[in-house]
Amino acid sequence: MGSKTPEQERQSNGDGPSGSSNAASAGGEPRGVHVSRDGDGSLGDGGDGGDDKDGDAALNRPNGAVDEEAMAQPPSTNTSKKKRRKKSKKKTSGPKQSSPPRIPMMELFPSGNYPVGEIQSYVPAVDNSARTTAEETRLKSRTQLEDPKFLDDYRKAAEIHRQVRRYTQETVRPGQTLTEIALGIEDGVRALLDNPGLEKGSCLISGMGFPTGLALNNCVAHYTPNPGQKEIVLQASDVMKVDFGIHINGWIVDSAFTMSFDPAYDNLLAAVKESTNTGIKTAGIDVRISDISAAIQEVMESYEVEINGKTFPVKPVRDITGHNIKRWQIHGGKSIPFVKNNDQTKMEEGEIFALETFGSTGRGFTREGPGVYGYGKDPFAPSKIAAPLATARSLYRTINDNFRSIVFARRYLERLGVERYLAGGVVESYPPLMDIEGSFSAQFEHTFLLRETGKEVISRGDDY
Repeated sequence: MGSKTPEQERQSNGDGPSGSSNAASAGGEPRGVHVSRDGDGSLGDGGDGGDDKDGDAALNRPNGAVDEEAMAQPPSTNTSKKKRRKKSKKKTSGPKQSSPPRIPMMELFPSGNYPVGEIQSYVPAVDNSARTTAEETRLKSRTQLEDPKFLDDYRKAAEIHRQVRRYTQETVRPGQTLTEIALGIEDGVRALLDNPGLEKGSCLISGMGFPTGLALNNCVAHYTPNPGQKEIVLQASDVMKVDFGIHINGWIVDSAFTMSFDPAYDNLLAAVKESTNTGIKTAGIDVRISDISAAIQEVMESYEVEINGKTFPVKPVRDITGHNIKRWQIHGGKSIPFVKNNDQTKMEEGEIFALETFGSTGRGFTREGPGVYGYGKDPFAPSKIAAPLATARSLYRTINDNFRSIVFARRYLERLGVERYLAGGVVESYPPLMDIEGSFSAQFEHTFLLRETGKEVISRGDDY
């Protein structure tokens, strides 16, 4: 998660519909501060100082003596009006995002500087030993975290995620179909990227990092509405996990949240959200993966939730990471288990992590459910296949031209005009993951970077 496909690592970062400038980062300003600057390049009312100096000069003689006649005269009305007009000019602001979000990022941020994620200081590790030669070697290959172009693109994807999910949280209500919700998210992402993704290869420049996940209740993860499936309508009693990622030049900002409309589930959501935040807080250079996992599990298991008069402990979903379809789609990205384990691997500077936690009122183990979430091609598969069917060869070309190893849904193929999905076994399908019937589950996730001076939780927003 939050990393790059092997094919895309070998590509040069060319300009495209989603390209951003090489300007320096935004320097930690909160979102929206840029709007107050875009009018005339000044902040506050500091521009009035020039008028005050002119007034002082009119009231003083060259030799320093005070001109009493000038002081006795009332101030000019015209001067006051001019001052008021100057102040009003400073209140002009730049464009604001529409609802639904459809204004491309480059129009909102013409300088190319996007908001910096939340910066967290590193907590000193118990065993903070010196870097080994191997670690230093690996670090040299991850210098992109300090590259302004990479950071601008990554922060742009994060800002798009924040704006699209904010609109989703404000507008999604029971009675909508999951197809309507998924298309609303994906149309917003493509509009803000200014890349519809319909031209050959444009999906590889920027777009959805994987199919939008809308998993309800005991479906823990990996459900998305597709053509041919029975339409599902969101109910007021549902708990819905919303998981989507945005990539630019193959680098994915992955973040997820949970929506519910019944306060009975509040403790379930709180348990998973706090577990995710605990994992991020614990993470850092030289911290062992096992220590982070143990901290996450301890927090989650401290919660319980009462539903219909019955109390349920909140359990971490133990085997979700083993089925993670994003694990091979991206080369070099890492996820963190959220149950106790013996992984003594230490985090290293320059790494990117996506930390997602799942909590359930059920067994805490998943099984494969009916249907197909998405499809993915092995990143090391050949560029051409010798399939006997022309439809299979044509589909394989479409996949290579538009997705390569990025996981995609059937509705993505239909957008490109593909009507037949027979692939002759050249792609792998991924099913939904389910806990026991009648249980409820929640998910929260953030992408963060281990930079030299601290963790940048790049997908952090004021919502979670």
